[in-house]
Amino acid sequence: MSEEFEVPSPHEHHLEHVTEHAHASGDNFAGKIAVMTAIMATIGALFSYQAGSTESEAAMNKNNAAIKKTEASNQWNYYQAKSSRQNLAELATHIPGVDAAHYAAEAQRYKSEKEVVQKKAQALEEEASAWDEKSEQVLHQHHRWAQAMTAIQIAISLAAITLLTRKEWLKKVAYGAAGVSVVLGILAWQHI
Repeated sequence: MSEEFEVPSPHEHHLEHVTEHAHASGDNFAGKIAVMTAIMATIGALFSYQAGSTESEAAMNKNNAAIKKTEASNQWNYYQAKSSRQNLAELATHIPGVDAAHYAAEAQRYKSEKEVVQKKAQALEEEASAWDEKSEQVLHQHHRWAQAMTAIQIAISLAAITLLTRKEWLKKVAYGAAGVSVVLGILAWQHI
C-alpha cells in the first residue's frame, strides 16, 4: 500500500500561518480590505452595466441616424427625378408641333412637387443630424462609465496587492483609485 504525502510549499505554509495569525489576533486590516473590495466589486458591476447600456443606446441612436440619412437620400433622388422630368417638360415646350401649354403645365407641376420633396429631404437630414448628436452625447457618457469601470478595477487590484503586502500607503492608493472611480461615475451619471 502506498501512502501519499503532501508537502506544502513555503508559500502555502506562509499563507496558512498568516491566515491563522490574522484570525487569532482579530486582524482588522484584512477585514477592512475584504469589505472594501466587496463594495468596490459591487460598484464596478453597476458601472459595467451602465457602460454597456450607454454603448447600446449610442449604437441605436447611430442606427436611427443612418436610417434617416437613407430616407433623406431617397428623397433627394426623388427630387432629382422630378428635376429631370421638369427639365424634359420645359424642353418639350420648345419642340415645334407639340402641345406647349400641356408641357408648360407639366413643368410647373414638377416644380411644385419638387419643392415638397425638397422640404421633406431637408427635414429628414435634420432628424439624422439630431440622432447623430444624441449618439455622440451618449457615447461620451459611455466613455465616462468605461473610465469609472477601469478605475474601480485598478482599485480592486491594488486592494488585493495591499492585502498581500499589508502596506498602509498602498491601501490609501487603492482607496484613492476607488474615489476617482466614484467621481467618474458621478460625472457619467450627470452627463458631464
